[in-house]
Amino acid sequence: MYKILKKDGNAKRAEFTTVHGTVQTPVFMNVATVAAIKGGVSTEDLEGIDTQVVLSNTYHLHLRPGDELVYRMGGLHKFMSCNKPILTDSGGFQVFSLAKTRKIREEGVYFHSHIDGHKLFMGPEESMRIQSHLGSTIAMAFDECPSAKAEHEYVQMSVDRTTRWLLRCKKEMDRLNGLEYTVNPHQMLFGINQGAIFDDIRIEHAKRISELDLDGYAVGGLAVGESHEEMYHVLDTVVPFLPENKPTYLMGVGTPANILESVDRGVDFFDCVYPSRNGRHGHLYTNRGHINILNAKYEMDDTPIEEGCGCPACRRYTKAYIRHLLKAGEMLGMRLCVLHNLYFYNHMMTEIREAIEKGEYKEYKKRKLEGMLEFDSETIADGYNIARNWRKG
Repeated sequence: MYKILKKDGNAKRAEFTTVHGTVQTPVFMNVATVAAIKGGVSTEDLEGIDTQVVLSNTYHLHLRPGDELVYRMGGLHKFMSCNKPILTDSGGFQVFSLAKTRKIREEGVYFHSHIDGHKLFMGPEESMRIQSHLGSTIAMAFDECPSAKAEHEYVQMSVDRTTRWLLRCKKEMDRLNGLEYTVNPHQMLFGINQGAIFDDIRIEHAKRISELDLDGYAVGGLAVGESHEEMYHVLDTVVPFLPENKPTYLMGVGTPANILESVDRGVDFFDCVYPSRNGRHGHLYTNRGHINILNAKYEMDDTPIEEGCGCPACRRYTKAYIRHLLKAGEMLGMRLCVLHNLYFYNHMMTEIREAIEKGEYKEYKKRKLEGMLEFDSETIADGYNIARNWRKG
């Protein structure tokens, strides 16, 4: 059940009740691709930094350790000792990122494993069965994610097929939830709006999937090559055509600025690998922009990453020590940096919710963005390296 508690313009402060607990939105979902966050971060760590939702990957867990194994272990919650809601994506984005080895058909997609090259097939029913084995709180529908630069004709054909796949996902999930030995008979299904950067396709698709009365709706196919301005335009265009009484999820986005702008456009759920990925490379988020802790000027810096931050790293350790750990190749340094970045994101979402409750979101967004744009010369110089690391993973 989704309940809006307060609106401030288009920004929504809401609660989303699931079988695994109630989620306060807007919310950032911490990405645990293979049921773990890279960087030595445990489920207990996540609880200590106010994580509300964990996101795991259907495709990767299907390959390793295998969804059948997770099912026999009692489902993903028991397997990773997590009592929070878990969302599993459908595997569609990963499948479609394997452009050189895939073949798309009406029944689904034929492709090869990125691990050992063996042949695989995934369609709507297969994706739902894998996610049912995982027993996640929220399952994402299987869809195609066309390039933002694809031609209008191809995108229309792709979206029409995605709609047909969504109907098959819904039918299969209804069947799976009714089985006697299903891990989570209350598993929810979110549909995904696609359409690249074409307003007409996006709007029509939003109308069509809204008729299915799903548990939630995602906007997919963004942050895949379009500009930030194009992304915000898509949100301005499509969100008004999605049900306001259901949560809206912007998939794979993004930077703190992306989140702040998207909340202002009515988005509830976010996920992104940036905080953990950048943390592993020593790039850290603060309220005055990001810093590269590997820079020489932090060699003897006895201050925390950010004064006043309540994360495990800032409460106890100095920049000098964390820099030393990274330089020495010690896992602890990577772990502390990832924890700091995840805490920064989660704490920002708390601030966002509080600002909406007070009716002060516009002022908060302006203040937050201005603070993070106070880049020093170090930040500007690091911009290229950070972008390169995002692409590398």
